[in-house]
Amino acid sequence: MLIPAISPTADEALALALVQAIDNKTKPLGSLGRLEALAKQIGLIQRTTQPALTEPALLVFAGDHGIVAEGVSAYPQEVTWQMVENFLAGGAAINVLARQNGCALQVIDAGVNHDFGTRPGLVDRKIARGTRNFAHEPAMTAEECALSLERGMALVRDLPGNVVGFGEMGIGNTTAAAALMHKLANMPLAECVGAGTGLPPEGVQRKQAVLESATRTHAQVSEPLAVLATFGGFEIAMMAGAMLQAAALRKVLLIDGFIVTSALLVAARLQPAILDYCVFAHCSDEQGHRRMLDYLGAQPLLQLGLRLGEGTGSALALPLLHAAVNFLDQMATFGSAQVSTQSA
Repeated sequence: MLIPAISPTADEALALALVQAIDNKTKPLGSLGRLEALAKQIGLIQRTTQPALTEPALLVFAGDHGIVAEGVSAYPQEVTWQMVENFLAGGAAINVLARQNGCALQVIDAGVNHDFGTRPGLVDRKIARGTRNFAHEPAMTAEECALSLERGMALVRDLPGNVVGFGEMGIGNTTAAAALMHKLANMPLAECVGAGTGLPPEGVQRKQAVLESATRTHAQVSEPLAVLATFGGFEIAMMAGAMLQAAALRKVLLIDGFIVTSALLVAARLQPAILDYCVFAHCSDEQGHRRMLDYLGAQPLLQLGLRLGEGTGSALALPLLHAAVNFLDQMATFGSAQVSTQSA
């Protein structure tokens, strides 16, 4: 498997030109705050002082996890396929928000324990009917992990636009994400494990105990792809591949919550320059997400108390990306508006 090369976006001359263009708009210096940094970032990604967003897409990857057999989720595994059906019927939160923001939505079956058949709106890239239980054995074989990454890369190669938002669905995947965070960011499990879909305190304690046992069982695993294969999910691995390909194609990556960010942890270990292409939509209320963002040096755009997943944060942040490129493109300059730049 060939991991695509990702070039850093750093360009001193272009960065200076973007700052000058932003500062010459009819506003006090820095007064559009984070939008100014976002406009500069998108300009550097697209290598232009006139960035534009075209055909944004939201990819929601779904997969099941064998670790749910250990009682780590407040919901049964069947909810994964039932929520995929909800996505396909247009009734989930992500459907509402994607429609609201004019964003194409693709739902990808990466490894759900259900046979959907051929369905409009469903992209079938199923690796298997859920991962194995990593409390006892690796979640994936190395071959399954590699195939997941490759299928994620191929999905993005076929996308027409230059913005990709990421989302997920998979009962048990906060447990997988916590394990990835623990192994790849070298953080104590107590800082990584949260309530997920709504576990009570005793459920969180059980989840942590399961992870402590599982990480002891696989204590020797340390290389990023081996960690992903051991603890990850098909949807997480496929997301990581899609992220790598999107950045290699110089697309803007909209990063959602805890699980999506865990996929990015893997991708960033493989290609650190991917972080130049990432816009972090929000900080979720899931325990550990803030620490994960801090580890990556990320500054999320929103903090709304979200913990739904599905890519909802990505969809909500998309209008801010439009605002950033639109002010740079449409706002008058001091010269064109004949506004004085001199103080009294």
